[in-house]
Amino acid sequence: MKRAPRFAIEAADLDGGSARVRGAELHHLRDVMRLGRGAEVTLWDGGGREYFGRIAGVERDFALVEITGAAAAAVENRAITLAAAIIKGPRMDLLIEKAAELGVRVLRPLACARSVVRDPGLSRIERWRRLANAAVKQSLRKPPMEIEAPATVAATVAAMAKDTFAVTCEAGAAPLGALIRSRKPHALLIACGPEGGFDDEEAAAMRAAGFVAAGLGPNRMRSETAALAAAAIAADAFGEIEQGS
Repeated sequence: MKRAPRFAIEAADLDGGSARVRGAELHHLRDVMRLGRGAEVTLWDGGGREYFGRIAGVERDFALVEITGAAAAAVENRAITLAAAIIKGPRMDLLIEKAAELGVRVLRPLACARSVVRDPGLSRIERWRRLANAAVKQSLRKPPMEIEAPATVAATVAAMAKDTFAVTCEAGAAPLGALIRSRKPHALLIACGPEGGFDDEEAAAMRAAGFVAAGLGPNRMRSETAALAAAAIAADAFGEIEQGS
């Protein structure tokens, strides 16, 4: 069955039984896909809620969509938080986009002692959030990926919930997938360091907090590759656990 095209909207653009599609999404609907009155669409409000509708009209500044139904709210039994060291330029953009596609629930940019970039600035964080929302929309997942403000390893350790299974990616350690399948956690925190790795103080803080060393295979990886490999392994392991439940 062919799925109706999906467009992102703001919650404020929902008004009872109708919604307005604006901005870049309007351009995509009207000028790229050339959809008009009567076309069926799916709307996503960025908060994990999805609606079904039919275009009632297309104006200069918005497309009016008549809401015909709503999908059940997405429920996640297991959530992945990826605490990834901040890296430069497009490599971080790639990490953000692909983490959203892989199903990471929370992305925490880590300002590490050996990070080249420690304070990316508000405009770049907003860019990351736009990239994440676009990736969530494209991948058809319902829950959005939250991008938190940058934090240090010390702050991450201090804020960690007691029921979280926390791992730090280290060469030669026990395989991440096997650890997850053994523990079957509902909340997973994966910490991936910068190119030079975590420094001694950061590593000691994580060990003291109960972080478990986890391996990603024999190959040496760049920061963004390691983070995405970890996210993919975790998502696959969670999928197996859920199927076996």
